[in-house]
Amino acid sequence: MKRVAVYPGAFDPPTYGHLDVIKRARHLFDRVVVAVLENPGKRCLFSVDERMKALGEITKGMKGVEISRFKGLLVNYVKMRNACAVVRGLRAVSDYEYELQMAQMNRELSTRIETVFLMTSTPYSYLSSSIVKEIAGFGGDVSKFVPPAVERMLKKKYAVGKSRL
Repeated sequence: MKRVAVYPGAFDPPTYGHLDVIKRARHLFDRVVVAVLENPGKRCLFSVDERMKALGEITKGMKGVEISRFKGLLVNYVKMRNACAVVRGLRAVSDYEYELQMAQMNRELSTRIETVFLMTSTPYSYLSSSIVKEIAGFGGDVSKFVPPAVERMLKKKYAVGKSRL
């Protein structure tokens, strides 16, 4: 049986940090499902379709990586995908507290699903989608933080917003 992991998140937008976790998770699992969260309660810059398209572009050619979407309880989605694990990236102690709570709750809901934490590679330890959006929104250079396809999306999105002002 193949080992399948789900890497869930908003990915708004996907960064080099996300890409790093995907690549590293792929070395541990036969297949990694990158699952974009559909959460109408969360205000995102990019639609689910835009985020999925960006992830598809930046993972093109990566064997064993699939881009998908989900809504509802993560454990239900993980079960539906016949996955054995949830992958989460940790940047700092502040991430750990929240992620530990989520992992314990997921474990309470389903004892067959493990959570695997991957420590962020050092160059990405400070990187977040929120910071990237803030920099891009002020016209800053985000090329060190996101793949070119995502940089183009950010420039386009913020150019459209400025033209309406």
